[in-house]
Amino acid sequence: MSVPTPHIAAKLGDFADTVLMPGDPLRSKFIAENFLENPVLVNNVRGVQGYTGTYHGKKVSVMASGMGQPAIGIYSYELFNFYDVKTIIRIGSCGSYHPDLHARDIIVAQAACTNGCYASQYNLPGTYAPIADFDLLRRAAEECEKKGVNYKVGNIYSSDIFYEEQTHWQDWAKMGVLGVEMESAALYCNAARAGKKALCILTVSDSFLYPEENTTAEERQNSFTNMMEIALELA
Repeated sequence: MSVPTPHIAAKLGDFADTVLMPGDPLRSKFIAENFLENPVLVNNVRGVQGYTGTYHGKKVSVMASGMGQPAIGIYSYELFNFYDVKTIIRIGSCGSYHPDLHARDIIVAQAACTNGCYASQYNLPGTYAPIADFDLLRRAAEECEKKGVNYKVGNIYSSDIFYEEQTHWQDWAKMGVLGVEMESAALYCNAARAGKKALCILTVSDSFLYPEENTTAEERQNSFTNMMEIALELA
């Protein structure tokens, strides 16, 4: 397939080597307007806003992924395979399962469990474990230390179901899983298959243990700046 694709209207070369990928198009717009110098809108198909600008003199792009593994599966696949993007850093929100992780704390996703079937397309004779790029993981942890934010590195759960009839979140927590979101496993699969790099940095927006701390949609869009700055330093 050539560019533009059915989902991305940009031209070849419009994207930087590194793309930050929030789920929310408005978070993409917020990052472009508040952190990038001279941002240019390079994609707006279906309102999935993608921008390219510079951060401290380095070319960086940011584009939304939408919600769920099918959505990020499409956008990350096209960026990796058709636009020759080298690295995608997901910057998203998550629900925390861990007693030491509160609203606005950060999870750096070392690996992603899932109830989805995204990896089944590869016909592997076993269970594939989607993992992050280690260099990005290490550097993200170092940036968290520099900023003095509360964070944990570990496993997360990428669910295909938001309103689950039975969540079993305590069972995942017993296995050391830190929290739940909906995209990381597919991104890690696509990066591995393409021979590219990926990392998911997640801000706790909701807690299964402390529901009184849960954040609003506006707060998720505009106030998770620690995560954004950490990702930009990695780009």
